[in-house]
Amino acid sequence: MTTPQLPLALRYPPDQRFETYFAAPAGALAQLRALAQVANADWLYLAGPAGVGKTHLALAVCAAAEAVGRRAAFLPLKAASGRLQDALDAFHGEVIALDGLDAVAGLRDDEIALFDFHNRARSDGIAVLYTAQATPDALALSLPDLRSRLGQCARVTLLPLDDEGRREVLRERAQRRGLVLDDPALDWLLRRVERDIASLTALLDRLDRASLAAQRRITVPFLRQTLGVD
Repeated sequence: MTTPQLPLALRYPPDQRFETYFAAPAGALAQLRALAQVANADWLYLAGPAGVGKTHLALAVCAAAEAVGRRAAFLPLKAASGRLQDALDAFHGEVIALDGLDAVAGLRDDEIALFDFHNRARSDGIAVLYTAQATPDALALSLPDLRSRLGQCARVTLLPLDDEGRREVLRERAQRRGLVLDDPALDWLLRRVERDIASLTALLDRLDRASLAAQRRITVPFLRQTLGVD
């Protein structure tokens, strides 16, 4: 019996799309879209600190690939560390996003599995996106040949958003949920909670549920009451 395919929006959340990524480097979204949708496009290596949206873009690549009928897979390497060979052997598709190389750096068996997969993917015409906090030169790899292969990918460096950028992302994602966040509420949130985009998005989901249950607008008093923060 075959397993039914999940709808695209369930596999790749609608927040995680190219259209919802704010302040990408010039040309980066076009490169990522080409990787997802065009045969023989350049492989890409996304580098940047935690919270800049690497996973967002990796999921967006998979969603964009499947939107044009290409089979795609998102593989968080932290979850696969120690058994990466099995995870890569199970992949049968045209596009793969390997998210979080830092988690397998220094694990020799995983590095060998990744090196072998890299070479197989090249010969089979599979499109590959890598993400990591560190650049290939700075990863704590034990396999020089893997470092060399990673260094051959086109590189995109992502930088943290400033406060205005975070404000725009928060406002846009709130609007997508039908929430209204006025400037005082935005200011209050940005001063008192975790400021990376993943944490802010999770917080919006919590506020959405709380606001619906209480039938109240999201105001500073409501935020204080719901989050228990003065």
